[in-house]
Amino acid sequence: MLERIEIVRPEEIEARSMEIITKELNGKTWPEPEFSVVKRCIHTSADFDYGENLCFSKGAAALGVEALRDGISIVTDTRMAASGINKKRLREYGGEVYCFMDAPDVAEEAKRRGCTRAAICMERAAALHENLIIAVGNAPTALIRLYELIQAGEIRPVLIIGAPVGFVNVVEAKELIMTAGVPYIVPRGRKGGSNIAATICNALLYQK
Repeated sequence: MLERIEIVRPEEIEARSMEIITKELNGKTWPEPEFSVVKRCIHTSADFDYGENLCFSKGAAALGVEALRDGISIVTDTRMAASGINKKRLREYGGEVYCFMDAPDVAEEAKRRGCTRAAICMERAAALHENLIIAVGNAPTALIRLYELIQAGEIRPVLIIGAPVGFVNVVEAKELIMTAGVPYIVPRGRKGGSNIAATICNALLYQK
């Protein structure tokens, strides 16, 4: 079995992976920076469905790249997504990553109001009164509350990365946020996750 294993230098693994992904897409391409986002999502997940389900509102990816280079910050709904974002690169541009999920007062307020912590986190994002990218990788309730806040005029993100994963209200929340009138990158359907949300952020950060 060992003789069938290809020897690839560590620094070449990502480039080799991208070559394989490009080949297996059978000539299908997207304009940049969308293509980089698609390839990185496939690279992270080994799931070629992202070549079909990733939806970009017009100019959203390019807008995200420009905003990140201008020092915009990112709010995520999970510590996992926050951990996966390249904070060193983001800080070089002047941005930060915010995640309010672990704040004790967030948990207390969510319990008192009978809602999810993720929904409260979107309210905390609105309270920052900053230009923001919102990257949701877990909770559809975050997208639903974000939609409500947008409609109420309390927040208007520069870009929404809407990638919750699961079965309950996930598809509906994604479809809802795509009608909010805000630029978005969304993997339609049930697939997504904190790793995908972070990957999309990084794909935009790594654009040259």
